[in-house]
Amino acid sequence: MPVAASAIYFLNLRGDVLINRLYRDDVGGNMVDAFRMHIMQTKELGTCPVRQIGGCSFLYMRISNVYIVIVVSSNANVACAFKFVVEAVALFKSYFGGAFDEDAIRNNFVLIYELLDEIMDFGYPQNLSPEILKLYITQEGVRSPFSSKPIDKPVPNATLQVTGAVGWRREGLAYKKNEVFLDIVESVNLLMSSKGSVLRCDVTGKILMKCFLSGMPDLKLGLNDKIGLEKESQLKSRPNKSGKTIELDDVTFHQCVNLTRFNSEKTVSFVPPDGEFELMKYRITEGVNLPFRVLPTIKELGRTRMEVNVKVKSVFGAKMFALGVVVKVPVPKQTAKTNFQVTSGRAKYNAAIDCLVWKIRKFPGQTESTMSAEVELISTMVEKKSWTRPPIQMEFQVPMFTASGLRVRFLKVWEKSGYNTVEWVRYITKAGSYEIRC
Repeated sequence: MPVAASAIYFLNLRGDVLINRLYRDDVGGNMVDAFRMHIMQTKELGTCPVRQIGGCSFLYMRISNVYIVIVVSSNANVACAFKFVVEAVALFKSYFGGAFDEDAIRNNFVLIYELLDEIMDFGYPQNLSPEILKLYITQEGVRSPFSSKPIDKPVPNATLQVTGAVGWRREGLAYKKNEVFLDIVESVNLLMSSKGSVLRCDVTGKILMKCFLSGMPDLKLGLNDKIGLEKESQLKSRPNKSGKTIELDDVTFHQCVNLTRFNSEKTVSFVPPDGEFELMKYRITEGVNLPFRVLPTIKELGRTRMEVNVKVKSVFGAKMFALGVVVKVPVPKQTAKTNFQVTSGRAKYNAAIDCLVWKIRKFPGQTESTMSAEVELISTMVEKKSWTRPPIQMEFQVPMFTASGLRVRFLKVWEKSGYNTVEWVRYITKAGSYEIRC
């Protein structure tokens, strides 16, 4: 595994070293001079956050009035290094009362050195959780006088938190009512040609959870994904009868998910953090259910007139409805006057974005609406250039609908005390980049 850092430097805007820590002996202590001379003094700080000078790579990021510079001489895990910087800054802010700048560093030299020794070992990041580190690094930082952030209370049982696999949840949580809220939020991305053929279509989604559960519960989430259902049918030795299945691509999980169990059983099992968190993200490229069909017709009548007709049809269930539907139809910059006829909603010309903007507050399923517009253009003596038509854009939100077809089959909660839980599941589909060429 490539290392994340051989050395780390904290510099002010003048290039003075505020504090530094060497983790490996493959870089010299004067490497920061090369960064100051070849990057800071040449005004190339904003071009690229990764630079190679000689045999070393410099990875840097500016936070407030401080530059954090990581130096490595060998092949480095760049993503891990920048993630380490972001998490380290969040850790410092939790100790300093929410502030991280040159003054905060100067006021907390001893504490920063102690933290730098704990959060990285020989170039490899270690535990950066503020809740856990505050259990055994109990020194309080010098807080900014402008900070209004309350001091975090330490959590008990440090040994279990540090050595166990549940560092994201503390013990002893208790709620009068145990509830789990689960939201599946999807964004539909579409590029359709003027003839109605789909050029590009995919769905990016995420599962958001909010847990108010007592104790240390174990949750198991079942989805209608193809691989999971096939694995379940193999384990139960009976065919699957769960209806439509989908194939999830590019799945990423929160650290609480048991990946070993997912790889072997294809089930999402986890001990959830307390409160709100993002359980997983995914992408789907096949079998996408488009919530809207758009049929545009634009005719240019000479040099001074245009006719625009747009028909929008909702293809989701009749009992559902979309909210905040907006259709943006581009028109030429020399538009002077517009007349509209719409079957629902309101339409107007927005000169700031050169678009006819059609808004429908509530769009029922299995219905269609039409907008017709006459556009008058300013006549000019200059020879007219051919107008390159930008695509029509849509915005919308459809509650209780998923364009991917993803559904929650079950959500089970186990806890040693055996309490009852209330589970809430909600679906919503929004427009991502939803464009139709005209």
